[in-house]
Amino acid sequence: MRVLVVGATGLIGTHVVRLLSPEHEVITASRKGSAVPVDLSDKASIVAMFDTLGTVDAVICTAGAAKFAPLSALSDADFEFSLANKLMGQVNLVRCAAAHLSQGGSVTLTSGILARHSVEGSAAVSIVNAGVEAFCRSAALELKGKARVNAVSPPWVAETLQSMGRNPADGKPAAVVALAYKRSLTGDITGQVIDVT
Repeated sequence: MRVLVVGATGLIGTHVVRLLSPEHEVITASRKGSAVPVDLSDKASIVAMFDTLGTVDAVICTAGAAKFAPLSALSDADFEFSLANKLMGQVNLVRCAAAHLSQGGSVTLTSGILARHSVEGSAAVSIVNAGVEAFCRSAALELKGKARVNAVSPPWVAETLQSMGRNPADGKPAAVVALAYKRSLTGDITGQVIDVT
């Protein structure tokens, strides 16, 4: 399959690319350092990416940023950034991908554990992740018969916890998280939020 990975240079994206490359033609996309440049927060950039690529069999998005901070410290701009980047970026990715997917293709988005297990400081991240999950289920209905749409909900990633000075054993390694994206790509499910086990 011809698989576009958006966010290919990030922690999870790097492992997804490594996992899929032996069996698929993987096209890497990110803001910098990839074969194809794309800014997820800029719809025109997403349109330009697909205009360059043409048809793909699948899109996997491991990109998207949202602000993590106490509610009292979050500004309107922090919420706007989070919504424009991780939520609307992935919404627009699906909207633009629909015309460039081969019949029966798939799109896999990224939400996260904070959609359902909030912690202090996660207000902006939690609302965005929950929005991605709701959109995934709705988009799957809209694209039924044309393409599958799923989302992976990563837990805390071990390498991220370690970089924060926390116990990596409280998370899952990025290589394990990548397996959930492969399951979405090669399976037949749609409209599902895939938890990493």
